[in-house]
Amino acid sequence: MFWLLAILAYLLGSLSFAILLSRLTGNPDPRMSGSGNAGATNMLRLAGKKLAILTLLGDLNKGLLPVLIAGAAGLSLPQQAWIGVCAVIGHLFPLFFRFRGGKGVATAAGMLLGLYPPAALLAVCAWTLTFYLTRTSSLAALIATPLTLPLLAWQEPAALLPMSALTGLIVWRHRGNLRDLFAGRERHF
Repeated sequence: MFWLLAILAYLLGSLSFAILLSRLTGNPDPRMSGSGNAGATNMLRLAGKKLAILTLLGDLNKGLLPVLIAGAAGLSLPQQAWIGVCAVIGHLFPLFFRFRGGKGVATAAGMLLGLYPPAALLAVCAWTLTFYLTRTSSLAALIATPLTLPLLAWQEPAALLPMSALTGLIVWRHRGNLRDLFAGRERHF
């Protein structure tokens, strides 16, 4: 059951809502415009609030649903977490879009919501505060994601290893943003 759900989670994660919504509405491919990222922040820049919100909800749910299904199937918390990681990997490297996806932040938030809602709440609060203060989405993601690790280590240590791996993936996907942040070139809203 674990491997079947892991594969299904990856395939669900591979559905890029930013790309699909852009195609449906005649907007430019988000991988070729704006920041080049297939995610909600770039959709806000390129297509406006409505499509950005739809992208965010789609990306959140593709992280949440596999974890909830794994929990309902009776899989252990670490197995649920690894299945959530598979959904995020699908978002990062989507099979259906030549393995060019987004940064995985919203899908990871959905995964956290299914695994341990207080960690998701912490991440959302940290992201929101950082974004409010800096107007920089990438910096908000780079602060919010690792902040969940101490809480998970304390409250849900079984999910710590998968979430640590996921945090590493998200930081790695933001490596260009890190270079731009250090050079003072990162995009702000």
